[in-house]
Amino acid sequence: MSVLDLSEQEMVRRNSLAEMRKMGIEPYPAAEYEVNAYTTDIKKEFKDEDEPRQVSLAGRIMSRRIMGKASFIELQDSNGRIQVYISRDDLCPEENKDLYNVVFKKLLDIGDFIGIKGFVFRTQMGEITVHAQSLTVLSKSLRPLPIVKMKDGVKYDAFDDPEQRYRQRYVDLIVNDGVKDIFLKRTKVYTSMREYFNTKGYIEVETPILQSIPGGAAARPFITHHNALDIPLYLRIADELYLKRLIVGGFEGVYEFGKNFRNEGMDRTHNPEFTCMEIYVSYKDYNWMMDFTERMLDKICYDVNGTHEVKVGDNMISFKAPFKRVTMLDSIKEFTGYDLTGKNEDEIREVCKALKMEVDETMGKGKLIDEIFGEFCEGNYIQPTFITDYPVEMSPLTKRHREHPELTERFELMVNGKELANAYSELNDPIDQADRFKEQLKLSEKGDDEAMFIDQDFIRALEYGMPPTSGMGIGMDRLVMLMTGQSTIQEVLLFPQMRPEKVTKRDASSKYVEIGVPEEWVEVIQKAGYLTVEDIKAANPGKMMQEICGLNKKYKLELKNPSNEEINQWIESAKTK
Repeated sequence: MSVLDLSEQEMVRRNSLAEMRKMGIEPYPAAEYEVNAYTTDIKKEFKDEDEPRQVSLAGRIMSRRIMGKASFIELQDSNGRIQVYISRDDLCPEENKDLYNVVFKKLLDIGDFIGIKGFVFRTQMGEITVHAQSLTVLSKSLRPLPIVKMKDGVKYDAFDDPEQRYRQRYVDLIVNDGVKDIFLKRTKVYTSMREYFNTKGYIEVETPILQSIPGGAAARPFITHHNALDIPLYLRIADELYLKRLIVGGFEGVYEFGKNFRNEGMDRTHNPEFTCMEIYVSYKDYNWMMDFTERMLDKICYDVNGTHEVKVGDNMISFKAPFKRVTMLDSIKEFTGYDLTGKNEDEIREVCKALKMEVDETMGKGKLIDEIFGEFCEGNYIQPTFITDYPVEMSPLTKRHREHPELTERFELMVNGKELANAYSELNDPIDQADRFKEQLKLSEKGDDEAMFIDQDFIRALEYGMPPTSGMGIGMDRLVMLMTGQSTIQEVLLFPQMRPEKVTKRDASSKYVEIGVPEEWVEVIQKAGYLTVEDIKAANPGKMMQEICGLNKKYKLELKNPSNEEINQWIESAKTK
C-alpha cells in the first residue's frame, strides 16, 4: 500500500507504530499473554465485601477518557466490555513514566489490543472496574474503527449500511451490539440438533462435495474441472444420494451437516453457498419423520431461546409440537379454488393461464404445480405447517403414496411463509427409480436446466437392496434465521456471497509516461483526482500544480516539484492522445 492511499489517521497510527519500536516496544509480540478472567465473569462474580481480586485480562480499547495523571478506558474482550482505571503512578511506580505519558496517552489508539493486570474494585459511581497495575501492548491497530456515538438516544456515525456490514463482518462484530449473539445462537442450534440425533444413536458422516453427477435435488449446479483426471466435476447440490448409499451399506441412521452449492439467484432468503442438514433413518416413513421433526424443532427452539416461541418481524411463531398438516392439493384448492386432482399437464397449464401465471413450454406437470403452490399458497403458512402428499411428477426420489399412487409420501415444512424442511418416505424400488430418472431426462431435453441427472451408480446401489427409509433435509441458514428472528439470510451468514467491490478505473503508469509525466509522479497525480490521461486534458494548470505540490509536501514525498511549463506540456500532450 502506498503512503498516498492512507488517511491522516492511518498515517498517525503508522507513526505511532514506528515510535513504539524506537522505544523498544514490539507492537506485535509473539509471546503468549496469559488471561485468567473475562469481562462478564469479573462483573458477575464481584462482591464488595471480598478481598480485591487480582485479574489478568486482554482485549481491545473501545473508548478512553484521559485526565492528566489518571484515565479510564473501556476494554472489550470476547465476552463483553469492562471499565479499566489507569493511574500514572500505579502503572509506572519507578521514575520513568513513559509507559503512561508516552505509550498510553500518545501512542495507543481506540482499536488497539492490550493486556491488563490489576485488581477489581467498584468506583464511587458504582461501576465495577479493573485498577490497572501493568499494561502490555499486544497488537497495534493501523485502521481506525467506526465509532458509534449516542446523543439524546440517537445514534450517530452508525456502522449500519448492510453491504458494508456484510463485506466487513469483522468490523460489524466489533462495533455493533447483538451481531455476535446471532452467531453464538447459530452454534447453539447446531449443538442442540446434534445432541438430538446422537442420543438416538444416529451417526454423523461426511460425503463428497466434488461430484461427477450432481444428484439429490432439482437445481442448477456449479461446474469446475479436475485437471489431473481431465473431467468436469460439480459442486454438491445435495447430500441425499450418498447418504442413502450408506443406508444400503448397513447404517441404521446417518446425518450430515453439508455445504451445498446452487448456481441460482441471490436474494433475502437464498445464498448460492448454504448449509443443509440431511438425515436418513432405516425402517421409518414420512409420518414418523413428521413426528421426529416437530419434536426436534420444539427442542431446538427451547434450547436456543429458553421458550417455544420466537418473534420474526411482526409474527410470533410457536414451535410447540404438534404442527398442522395439510395436503398440497388441498392447499392449492383452498387458496386458488382449483382442484388439480387427476388433471393432466395440459389441463394444469390451462389453470395456470386462468390464474394469469407466466409459464413456458419447458415446464412439466410437476413444475407447473410447484409454481402454483409457490405463488398462491406458500406465503400463507406462518405457523409451522407440514404440506404433504406431493404429485409424483414433483418428487423423483420419493416413494409413491400407499393409497394414492399418483401422489408421493413427501412433506415440506412451511414456516413464516417459506420452506424450512423437505422429507420423504424414500423410494427404494430400483426399477421405479430408474423410470423416474428417465422422466427427469425428458424434462432436461425440453430445456429444464434444474432437472435431475441420472445416477446409474445410485440405481446399482438400490439394486443391492435398501430397507424402507425416511429422509429429511433442513436448511440450517433458514432455521437460524427463524431462531434468531432475522428476516434476511445475510444476517446469519458470517461472510455471505457479495458482488465484487467496485474498482475505480485508473490508467496504467505507462500512459502517463507517454505524455511526459515522470513515473514517480503518477500516483500523486491520481491521488489528486486525475485518474486517467483523459482527466488531464481538461485540467487547469495552476490548480493541478497546487494540488500535486501540496500532496508532495503533505505526505513528505520529497519529490522535485514540476514547473508550470512541465505541467502545461503534460496537458497539451494529453490533448493530442
